Amino acid sequence: MNNNDRLLRLRYAIDLKDTDLIKAFELGGVPVTKEEAQAILTKIQDKQGDNEKKNIYEKPINNQVFDAFLNGLIILARGPQKDKPAQAMPQKSKEIKHINNVLLKKLKIALSMTSEDILAIFAEVELYPSKGEIGAFLRREGQRNFKPCGDEYMRNFLKGLGIYNRRKG
Repeated sequence: MNNNDRLLRLRYAIDLKDTDLIKAFELGGVPVTKEEAQAILTKIQDKQGDNEKKNIYEKPINNQVFDAFLNGLIILARGPQKDKPAQAMPQKSKEIKHINNVLLKKLKIALSMTSEDILAIFAEVELYPSKGEIGAFLRREGQRNFKPCGDEYMRNFLKGLGIYNRRKG
């Protein structure tokens, strides 16, 4: 699963409109036009070898751009921080290895979720991680008990988030 897949699934799960998507990128410090946003979300089917199809997007995004989008989403959902008025969070220069963990942490912040909410979202897709496992996903890399969040968990989480939001709202 690449960052464009994550963005597309997230957009569906939280019902993010084009204007909000562009605004989140802007608030994160990466301005995009409407055409660029459409290119980020547009798949090109590419045939690889023996009937294996791989999704390729018109404009792939890297981990830093996706992280900037998530920072912008937090600002869009919760407003700017009191001590840092209306400015985007600084870009991290170091490489982001576990983007699924970052996505889970930042969605938790942006949507004001608790660990119980996360467990309820996973339960929507009949996946039952323990509270300790959720805590391990939310830890910073390098901390004791850190656990990388795999693509399968993230796919199920985003699917469950869509179901959860539609039931709730």
